[in-house]
Amino acid sequence: MRQLIELQQQLVPELLDAMRTRYLILNHVMQSGTIGRRTLAGELAMTERVLRAETDFLKEQGLLEIQTAGMSISEEGRSLLERLEPMYSSLFGLSELEERIKSYFGLSQVIVVPGDSENSMQAKRELGKAAGQVLREALKPMDVVAVTGGTTIAQVANHLTTSTALKSVRFVPARGGLGESHDYQANTIASTMAKRTGGQYRLLHVPDHLGEEAFASLMQEPNIQELVEVIRSARIVVHGIGDAMVMARRRKLEQAMVDEIAAEGALAEAFGFYFDRSGAVVHKMQTIGLRLDDIVKTEVVIAVAGGKDKGEAIAAVMRFGHNDVLVTDEAAALEIADLIGQEA
Repeated sequence: MRQLIELQQQLVPELLDAMRTRYLILNHVMQSGTIGRRTLAGELAMTERVLRAETDFLKEQGLLEIQTAGMSISEEGRSLLERLEPMYSSLFGLSELEERIKSYFGLSQVIVVPGDSENSMQAKRELGKAAGQVLREALKPMDVVAVTGGTTIAQVANHLTTSTALKSVRFVPARGGLGESHDYQANTIASTMAKRTGGQYRLLHVPDHLGEEAFASLMQEPNIQELVEVIRSARIVVHGIGDAMVMARRRKLEQAMVDEIAAEGALAEAFGFYFDRSGAVVHKMQTIGLRLDDIVKTEVVIAVAGGKDKGEAIAAVMRFGHNDVLVTDEAAALEIADLIGQEA
């Protein structure tokens, strides 16, 4: 199979490109239920003219149904996707990307989903779906799972399902809140995960960034102390990865602090810590929740992040050396592979 794919790539590379495009269209339509051509073109970053040609072809093949309300996948199209899905990674080179990144950073597992989640909502949903499966497989009775906030981790929560209720599993926020949209707060994500799995959850109603006096005062509260102990006992941590400067501004840090973080060479941010290109922690926020020592001791650390622009940031956090699993997208994985190649 692999030899045939390599021969096709050499002789008729456009064949695999067309196959990949049509797979993505079918998969996106299936996930959407019913979708209009203009909306689909925008989400796949394709022109309407190119998309029309592809969807007309797929309709002729009996794989798509096109009606006034929009496009939907046919039963034949759904069956085709189910048969093709297990081969997708090897067919389009994602397996090689996964193995290269896994080997280079010494990770136990790397999953690469197709697309660029910065520009495609479908790719972001696929990230959430893949990470949800990883988390589901890692869960054990009595587990404590600490989760961070953000749009990508919210997708993980939305796609987390179990066949039986996990009544003894507790989901908790890894840190305080950023004061952004309620839907993407760690508290909301922890409660969503618990509700979707039949588990329990605890909420941490404190801001992420605290001054020394506020921090010291809150840490004297018995309820806060007890919850922090639970958070720091987490066996599993699920976190996103952000650009250092973007995250500093989202935390509404003073400009002097943002300049200081930049001067320290911060490139990436994860669970409230700022990392430079080599993976060293150059700045950390004073906040209630997980500490660096807790991350180091955590049994399973799952990073979920994608987008071409985040390739360097993801690589920086992977160099930190305490992640076990990385779930990313094709765009970020290709950037990471380029960085690995430059260092070889």
